[in-house]
Amino acid sequence: MKIKQTDIEFIREHFSSIQTKEDLLFLLNYAKGLLYPENCNPIQLQSLTYYANPELCDKRYSKFLIKKKSGSHRIINSPTKGLKVILRSLNIILQCIYEPHFSATGFVTNKSIVDNAKLHVGKNYVYNIDLKDFFHSFDRNRVKLGFVFEPFNLKNEREPLAFLIACLCTHPFEIEGEFKTVLPQGSPTSPTITNILCSKLDRRLTGLAKRFGAQYSRYADDITFSSNQSIFKNEVFLMELNRIISEDNLFNSKNPTSTIGPQLKINPDKTRLQKTAYQQEVTGLIINEKVNVRRRYVGQIRMWLYYWEKYGYEKAKQIFIKDYVSDKGHVKKSIPSIERVLEGKLDFLKMVKGGDDSTYLKLKKRFEKLLNVSADSKKIDFDLIVDTILQKGIEEGLVIFDKYKNLKNEQKRKT
Repeated sequence: MKIKQTDIEFIREHFSSIQTKEDLLFLLNYAKGLLYPENCNPIQLQSLTYYANPELCDKRYSKFLIKKKSGSHRIINSPTKGLKVILRSLNIILQCIYEPHFSATGFVTNKSIVDNAKLHVGKNYVYNIDLKDFFHSFDRNRVKLGFVFEPFNLKNEREPLAFLIACLCTHPFEIEGEFKTVLPQGSPTSPTITNILCSKLDRRLTGLAKRFGAQYSRYADDITFSSNQSIFKNEVFLMELNRIISEDNLFNSKNPTSTIGPQLKINPDKTRLQKTAYQQEVTGLIINEKVNVRRRYVGQIRMWLYYWEKYGYEKAKQIFIKDYVSDKGHVKKSIPSIERVLEGKLDFLKMVKGGDDSTYLKLKKRFEKLLNVSADSKKIDFDLIVDTILQKGIEEGLVIFDKYKNLKNEQKRKT
């Protein structure tokens, strides 16, 4: 959703003077009104207090496993409905107040994976780094400190509010046999908070990139450097990179205000160097000459459109369901309609390639034609035939009936 500048200014002005839970609740309900303008029951103070205390509400998150294609599992923690509403509203407030570092492109207003990929187009070398257990690297104390300092400034007598917000945004999880109160993967506020707490990291890695004539960006836990020079086997560069990520952001217990960064670790299994002679990829997009999707992505759209054109809707739907379960069944519980998936894929293609791209326009035209034929078929039903006979006579009704019969015969022929 796009927030008006007047709403941003209102939230910033009122947040700068909040003193109590009631003041915070007022802003949460204001933000909730922006999210749900037509159905907005106010958040109650009792609910805010309840969800902010994991000892009172020990079932704030549901845990489930998603099977990866590799065969291993990813743990997802989803907030309960009541907490999710509060966190989504809080996320609006955080995004209105905080402006992330320009190198941060993930979960930032008016930025996407396309903006992240564009920064690295046409470079001879692309170096990808993944940060291990990213969200679980941020504990409640670090989150609280993020709200104590600028631009939130919840310090001194307002520090209990920083702790309250930190309690809302974190939860105790068992990690490697030890309980830690950290940011959940699956919470609406977690990506925004990581951008807040990684501001120092982004500044230092941007400086490192500039020093070696490279480009740097970060999309959540996905870090990318690119350069026309072969710097990614340079011992000085690698040593400094590792120091900044693994050491420079360590929490200093003797001086807790010295840094609010997390203890981050590089995942060596997901670190890779991509050279220009091979296909280069950043956050799932191809960037050798321009930002583009994989060939398979366009090929899948073409394939489903072809099945719909050749065999009709019902047969195409059966093929689609089989393909979708095979491709996404390990992460998706429900199966959307073929129309919805094609529409979403075309919207993404438009975002990546542009609205005037010839491939996008051709595929969109075929899709819209199929939608129109399907709509015409659905309109010509028995009730329409009866209404036509009653209003315009038997002859007009027979014309509609013949049209309906011909469409059905055409569908049978295709199937």
